[in-house]
Amino acid sequence: MASGRGKVLVTDLDGTLLGGSAADRLRLRNTLTRHPEVTVVFATGRGIESIREVLRDPLVPHPRWIIADVGASIIDGEDLTPVTELEAGLRAGWPGADRVRVALNRFPALRYQEVSQHGRCSFHLPPAALTRELVDAVGALGCSWQYSANTYFDVLPRHANKGNALVALAEDQHWPMDSILVAGDSGNDRSMFGRGAHGVIVGNAEPALAATVPVADAAHRPDQAGAAGILATLHELGWVAADYPLVVGYHRAPVTWTAEGWRTPASPNGILPTLNTLFTEDLRAVWAAGVVIEPDESVAHLDEHDTGLPLAFLPLTSAEWSGYFHRACKEALWPVLMSQPHRLRFDPTAWAEYRAVNMRFADHISVRAAPSATVWLHDYNLWLVPARLRETRPDLRIGLFHHTPFPEPEVFAALPPAAEIRAALGCLDWAGFHTGVFAERFLGSLADLAEPPQVGVHPLGIDRAAIEKLAGTRPRRRRKTGGPVVLSVERLDYIKAPVQKVDAIAELLLRHPELRGALRFRLVCPPPEPGITAYDATREMLERRIDEVNRIWAVGAWQPIEYFPRFLSFPEVIDHYLAADVFWVTSLQDGMNLTSKEFIAAQAATGGSGVLVLSRHTGAAAQLAAGALLTEPNSPADLVDTLHRALTLPAVERRKRLARLSDLLGHHNPAQWAAEILTAIRQGRALRSVDRPGRSSAPLEALPTPS
Repeated sequence: MASGRGKVLVTDLDGTLLGGSAADRLRLRNTLTRHPEVTVVFATGRGIESIREVLRDPLVPHPRWIIADVGASIIDGEDLTPVTELEAGLRAGWPGADRVRVALNRFPALRYQEVSQHGRCSFHLPPAALTRELVDAVGALGCSWQYSANTYFDVLPRHANKGNALVALAEDQHWPMDSILVAGDSGNDRSMFGRGAHGVIVGNAEPALAATVPVADAAHRPDQAGAAGILATLHELGWVAADYPLVVGYHRAPVTWTAEGWRTPASPNGILPTLNTLFTEDLRAVWAAGVVIEPDESVAHLDEHDTGLPLAFLPLTSAEWSGYFHRACKEALWPVLMSQPHRLRFDPTAWAEYRAVNMRFADHISVRAAPSATVWLHDYNLWLVPARLRETRPDLRIGLFHHTPFPEPEVFAALPPAAEIRAALGCLDWAGFHTGVFAERFLGSLADLAEPPQVGVHPLGIDRAAIEKLAGTRPRRRRKTGGPVVLSVERLDYIKAPVQKVDAIAELLLRHPELRGALRFRLVCPPPEPGITAYDATREMLERRIDEVNRIWAVGAWQPIEYFPRFLSFPEVIDHYLAADVFWVTSLQDGMNLTSKEFIAAQAATGGSGVLVLSRHTGAAAQLAAGALLTEPNSPADLVDTLHRALTLPAVERRKRLARLSDLLGHHNPAQWAAEILTAIRQGRALRSVDRPGRSSAPLEALPTPS
C-alpha cells in the first residue's frame, strides 16, 4: 500500500464527528476539504451498511480509511471494500456471532442489536446487568468486550478494538503516531488513546472517558462539543489554517501564470490592483480566483507567486476556461451587457461549462468562508455563484459589484438563461454599480422578484497619489514636430470603437487639410488573451483600416496613426499621457473607464492642459461631464466634430477644463472605495429584511455616491 503523508485525523462518528450543530459540522468539513494533506479516518462502532448512510450526508468529509465494527473491520474508503490482510490479525480467534449469541443466551438482559455486524456481536445492556458473570462468560469464549454510553455491550475478537486497528493501519501506511490526532467521546474510543498520538476528548464526551484517559494521552479537552471540538484542536495543533471572515471572488487572480513565470498588471488601477488594497490592511481575507492549468501540470508553482497575498486558486483546464470564459462570458454575456444583443452567440454547451465553473467557484468559496462571513463577488463572470452559496451557506453575507454596465431590462431578457441568472442575482444581499443608471436597469431586470437585493452606487476612483508621484519623475521629452497628439489607451475590444476612431481620423484629415502632416493619433491597444474569437474580426478590420488610412494620408515619413498593439509598462503609459494634447475615449458602453481618470491626474500633476473627449456611455461621464467634451460614438459626424473642437480649443479654456476635471476627480481612492462597499454588503442583509414593495426601499438618488 502507498505510504501516507501529512497529518491524520482518526475520529469517532456519533457524538464526535457527527456531534454539535450543523454549522459546526459544515465548518469542519470545509476546513478538511481545503486541507487535503490531512487524511481522514473514521473509527466507529457502526457497520459498513450504516456507514454508507452517513456518507450521503453532505456535511460529512469523505474518509480515506474506515475502522468499523468497534475495531473489528478496516475498510478502504475509496471503494468501501475490506482490507482483509489487516482484518485477519484483528479477528484472530473469533468464534463467530452465532456461537457468541448461543453462549450468552442465558443472560436475559442482553438484547441483540438487529443491525448488520461483522467480526463482532453487539447487544443493548442496562448498566446494572453488567455483571462479573457476564464478563467471565465472554472471556471463556476467548473474546474481549466493550461497554459504552451505558447502553452498548460489544463482544469482540480478543485483539479487536479501535486502538489496535489504528496501530495496524498506521504501521501499514507508515504513519508516525505523532502525526495522528484521535478524537472520541465514548468508552469504545478509550483504546485509541495512549498510543502515542495526539488526543482530543470533545466537550460532550462521557464523563467516564475523560476520567479514565490521562491528560498526557488526551491533552486537548475543549469545551466545544463534537465537530467544533475537533476543529478547535486542529487549530491549536496548527494543522489547519483558520477560515476567513472575508472572501473575495473574482474569476482572475492579480497575477497571471505565463511561460516566463508570474506576470502582474502594469497599471496600479483597475479591478485587480484595486482588490490588492484590501489585503494591505490588517484584515483576514482570501482571494478566490481561477487559474488555467492542465491536469498533467505541476501545481507547485501556484504558491510561488511572491505577491504576499492570500490567494486560493481554483484550477481550470484550458478547455474549461475556453467554454466558460471565451464562449459563455465573451460571446453570450458580454454583448448583452454592452447593449449589443445582435452580437449574442449562445452555445448551450458553453453555458453548461459556465454553470459548472460557477458551481465549483461557489464551493471553492464556501470551504474558505467562516460562519457569517462576507463574500464579495465581482462581475458577471460569477453570476450564478450567489444561488449556490445561498443554498449551501445561508449564513453568508453576499455582495456583487458590477464593474461592467448593466443593460436595459429588455436587452437583458434577450439572454436565453435570463431567468436562471435573475434567480441567482436575487440571492444577493447587495449589488453595486458605478452609476445610478446601471443600478436602475438592474432593479428593472429583477422587478418581478419579491425581495431584490439592496443596491448601491459607488464609482471607482484611482490611486491618484501614485500617479502624481510617478508623473513628477518622468523626463520631459521634446516632440519631434509641433503637431497635436491625440491618444487612446484601451484593450482591443469592439466595444471601445477602435475602428470608428480610425474612420473618424480619416474623415478629420479629409475635412481639415491643415492637420495633414501634423496630427498624430496614438492608439495603445494591447490584444486580448488568445482564444477569444469574438475579437478576431475587430482586430483584422482595425489593422486593415490603420494600414489604409496611413497609406492614403502619409506625407514623407509622417503617418497619422501610431499603433501600439502590445502591453506597455505603466511608466510608458504615463509618458504618453503627458505627451497628449487630447485623450480620446469613444466606448460604446463602459462600466467606468479609469484611463480617463489617470490622464487627468497625470496632466494636472505636471501643469498640463490636455483635453478629455469622453463617450457619453462611460461610467466616468456621470462624474466628469462638466469638464470633459462629451461625444456620441454611435454618430460618425459627432466623433469628428467633437475631436476637432478639442483640437481647436483656446489655451485658456483647455486649462480651465482641466482644472475642473481635476476637481471633479477628487481623491477618493480604491482603498476607501473597497471599505465602503464591504460596509454596504454587511449591512445589506439587515436592510433586505425590512418590508418593502418589491424593490429597493431607497430611491437611487439617495444611494451613497462618494465624491
